Amino acid sequence: MPKKRYIVDLTKAEEAELQTLTRKGEVRARKMKRAQVLLKALHRATDAQIRVALGVSRPMVERLRKRFVESGLERALTEGPRPGHAPNLHAKQQARVIAEACTMPPTGHARWTLALLAERVVGLGYTERIWRETVRRLSKKSHSSLGF
Repeated sequence: MPKKRYIVDLTKAEEAELQTLTRKGEVRARKMKRAQVLLKALHRATDAQIRVALGVSRPMVERLRKRFVESGLERALTEGPRPGHAPNLHAKQQARVIAEACTMPPTGHARWTLALLAERVVGLGYTERIWRETVRRLSKKSHSSLGF
């Protein structure tokens, strides 16, 4: 078996911090699992032993070892940013959309529709484009019927 590339070597203070962390009942599950993996790795458990003992995947153990060695304990324990795109509308813009929906609908229409509101949002320059579905989700999130 090839030699491990990333060896977990904790200081006494880091080990004590992890021990305290794993004994607390107020830690998020992912952070707890990462602390447990690092402690097992410190005591020279193999990846296979860690996987069986903690019920984690091989890539998770490998990534955690690498992250600890390259970036330190804090980075190894914390969540990184998740992938995804930025929201189409920020909080202030969302409030303006809701406020706009509370106004009178355009002439010739009895009420706002999702398409009309989406067109108005673009027309007012809040965003370059927006889907009706985004407006619908915004309405649902704000617990507003918006007349739909």
